[in-house]
Amino acid sequence: MTFRILFTLILVTSSILDCEATTFTITNNCQYTIWPATLTIHGNTPSLSGFELASHKSQTVVSERPWTWEGKIWARTYCNYAGTGCSTGDCGNLNCSNDATITPPATIILFNINVDVGKDEYAISLVDGFNLPVRVFPKGSGCLETNCPVDANAVCPNALAVRNDSNAIIGCKSACDALNQPQYCCTGAYAKNCKPTNYSEYFKSKCPHALSYPKDDRSNCFFTCPTGSDYIITFCP
Repeated sequence: MTFRILFTLILVTSSILDCEATTFTITNNCQYTIWPATLTIHGNTPSLSGFELASHKSQTVVSERPWTWEGKIWARTYCNYAGTGCSTGDCGNLNCSNDATITPPATIILFNINVDVGKDEYAISLVDGFNLPVRVFPKGSGCLETNCPVDANAVCPNALAVRNDSNAIIGCKSACDALNQPQYCCTGAYAKNCKPTNYSEYFKSKCPHALSYPKDDRSNCFFTCPTGSDYIITFCP
């Protein structure tokens, strides 16, 4: 009996590890070009780490060996012809290296593929501010969509607003990035007891299921799906 259980466990684990790569289909539903990017924290680098995506076009990104990948997906806006010098979400190059720094503000999707055996975890984060609305639709049994569909730039608090040369708001920084104070960054005396602020509540009111500050409640923001599922990510849904 013990051998049979062990043999079954080996077969199940092997099935999980041998499953096909995870694919992320990224769609630009905005009225302008964006520059999506991926950043690997752990695991193999996906097939694309940065690219230009015209309005109403889609691109598939493949992450090999899905049981190892932890990373971020986001989109840059208002970049130059080479995909650099972006006004929001810049990473220094068209192809973002794994040690790149994301320049806020940026709406970021967090992924941990196979965080536990057979389970993916994903969330939308506004901890680094907001630049684009987004929806994450998982193609897996019993999986739930998560989204941040509202344009938080429209009425961004003035202290957080990023403006272009025409004074139009093109991004909304987090209070930590804009004001660099411990109560907003959850540092110093606020490291263990950090509460929501008026600024984080602004983001939460727009996107209730997105992380709005560094110590936000993860249980309300992270969703799970079986490993081997694919994901459709739509900017400006």
